[in-house]
Amino acid sequence: MGSESVRAPRELTRQVHVGSVAVGGGAPVSVQSMCTTSTSDAEATLAQIDRLAGAGCEIVRVAVPDAGALDGFEEVCARSPLPVVADIHFDHRLAIEACRRGAAALRVNPGNIGDWARVDAVIDEAGAAGIPIRIGVNAGSLDRAFAEREDLTQVEKLVGSATSFVGHFRARGFDDVVLSAKAHGVPTTIEVNRALSRELPDVPLHVGVTEAGGARQGTVKNAVAVGCLLMEGIGDTMRLSLTADPVEEVNVAWDLLSAVGLRRLRPELVSCPTCGRCQWDLMGVAAEVERRLADVRAPISVAVMGCVVNGPGEAADADIGLAGGRGRAVLFAGGERLRTVDEADAVDELMAEIGRRFG
Repeated sequence: MGSESVRAPRELTRQVHVGSVAVGGGAPVSVQSMCTTSTSDAEATLAQIDRLAGAGCEIVRVAVPDAGALDGFEEVCARSPLPVVADIHFDHRLAIEACRRGAAALRVNPGNIGDWARVDAVIDEAGAAGIPIRIGVNAGSLDRAFAEREDLTQVEKLVGSATSFVGHFRARGFDDVVLSAKAHGVPTTIEVNRALSRELPDVPLHVGVTEAGGARQGTVKNAVAVGCLLMEGIGDTMRLSLTADPVEEVNVAWDLLSAVGLRRLRPELVSCPTCGRCQWDLMGVAAEVERRLADVRAPISVAVMGCVVNGPGEAADADIGLAGGRGRAVLFAGGERLRTVDEADAVDELMAEIGRRFG
């Protein structure tokens, strides 16, 4: 008798919709980012959203820090090409008004929104608007029942707070929730999300490392933590926060999804580390190919190899590629040689072939 295949945790979660984007229930892991503009400046915010959408962002979050941002928020919601999540802290009235101004979802932390009566008012308004709520939990805004307990680890406090909040929402009859419990440390991020996946297997999880740092450090931390979780089937949507242009968050997210074999939006560059046998400008060619591939929207693998003898064989699984040496380069596809070209023309020849084959 054959055994049933094991389903990934993300296939078991309840599906909710943020605008037209499905989250959970086996839907593709969606990519999010957050605007760095002032929401009251609708034009600047929409311009940034357009850039994010062009990079592949699927859900965008904007801050609503005060009532002065609400008019801009409404304009953004009305014109945004992406579903807009209102990020609310402290003032429950802003969350209620955001529901009325066109939010596709809310992001609130019940630990800083006030007493339960205020949280309940937000829940009821979101229910009336038919939009989901992301319950966000972090170390600075824990459920008071857990925050001051010295017998609990940070992981236990985060998990306890998150499960408590979800329980309250459910008791209120509200099930359209997505949950995040974020930390700036990689081990804590992994442990918390593993525990939440076990404790609340039907709740979609938003994963990411918060306050991860700049582009280099933040990319490494997110790649390790989120990559590990995604490989275990945990995580329904993600934001890889970086102290950088938010478009870079989206680029890194797609690179990560491609690396773990879940989704690919753009080409993957395969290139070997240079060595003493290399007889052409491998680093320069690879950098130029990477730059020119940025505008290509095809889920292909493109190789740039440093050896004309072994290159095509080592990158046989690449869709297309170059292997160079001594002023010449071999253009190959699927491990088969197509033709030999001059090194000076190699990148142009490669890009022309990509255009012919993959559009």
